[in-house]
Amino acid sequence: MTAYHVTIIGSALSGNKGAAAMLESAVQTLDERLGAGNVRYSLLSMYPAEDRAQNPYPHVEVIPASPRQLGVTINLLALLYRLLPPLRSLLRRRSRAVGALATSQVLLDQGGITFTDGREKFLLYNVASILPAFFTGTPVFKCAQAIGPFHNPVNRRAALMFLPRVDTIVTRGRITHDFATGLGLTNIVAGADYAFSLQLDGTEITALASMYDLSFFDGGAVVGVCPSVVLQKKVDARGGDYVGQMVAFIDALTADGRKVLLLPHSVRTGTDKVHNNDLPLCREIHARLSRAKDVLFVDRELSSQQLRALIGLCGTFVASRFHAMVSSLSMAVPTLVIGWSHKYREVLEMFGSEEWAFGHDKLTPAFLLERFGDLELRQAEVKSQLLERLPDVRRTSVAQADLIAELVLRRAAA
Repeated sequence: MTAYHVTIIGSALSGNKGAAAMLESAVQTLDERLGAGNVRYSLLSMYPAEDRAQNPYPHVEVIPASPRQLGVTINLLALLYRLLPPLRSLLRRRSRAVGALATSQVLLDQGGITFTDGREKFLLYNVASILPAFFTGTPVFKCAQAIGPFHNPVNRRAALMFLPRVDTIVTRGRITHDFATGLGLTNIVAGADYAFSLQLDGTEITALASMYDLSFFDGGAVVGVCPSVVLQKKVDARGGDYVGQMVAFIDALTADGRKVLLLPHSVRTGTDKVHNNDLPLCREIHARLSRAKDVLFVDRELSSQQLRALIGLCGTFVASRFHAMVSSLSMAVPTLVIGWSHKYREVLEMFGSEEWAFGHDKLTPAFLLERFGDLELRQAEVKSQLLERLPDVRRTSVAQADLIAELVLRRAAA
């Protein structure tokens, strides 16, 4: 019987590969600290069938926890667990989610951005993700993530009500840390995104070579481009044409003799639904390109490690998905970021690269080409700076594993 039990919410193995990178980083680093045979993990999953299909870990169980299941059933049963002690044994047996929380030393909340102004529609989910653990008496550890700002009264009240009850909040950068400090939180630790801890095992390139002709990367630097359906919605909502802008940018690159890697960093296999799924967007972009022969299009779901290895083959990278940016920085690839939140800038600050990010409100093909040209001119300088800063960022990322392991050991001994 395993000695330790860790429940995880807010991440996944399927779909968004940033979420997968955070989850797998936790499993890798905690196995190292607590012993691979000593820990079992329970993942409260939005997409249990898809996550089970992608799960390579025998000691990770996937428990259904769709937003409705989480918000209604799991929260209600966890509340009953708190209010009616005689029913606790029955509730642990009948509800896998409650049973997992009640027997875990910690709940890891791996939501990438929570309790943030402008994302009030996700606020109920942010609360529902941690409330059952409060009911079962399980400490909540918020892995490195963005929180704040807290100007909106609804978000501020919710944050003041629930965040002080969290055991530890790892802030994912200077801006988030300032927001948390300004709210008066004292349970915070400055950190770096958990995905910076993701380890590659050396088999990724061999697996990729069986799917794609990697000679594409010979004979010159390739520009990686990672679009995002989240950014598309924001650009199109203000009357822009995100697909057209991406097509124009890639066509300009290939017309100038460059090769382009077009890849989605969030893919849900077997569906055209666009939530957590950039593949339909990338297919549309690819179909409209003038020189598709100069573009390597990743047309399927890859693992987070395979995506990172593939991104590492690029000379430069243009990212709109947050964790695609994390992967390119992890591989010391000079990166230009089109973002929509402070979460991009604060991570780039760790590398002294914040000048290479701009908001979606500035996105035009001309401006994008101008900024990319600037990055290319300074590519060697930027790469050298990334290589210099990367070890410290990784150490800061891995440090949260030490905090989690200490909490697990302390709770197990109690």
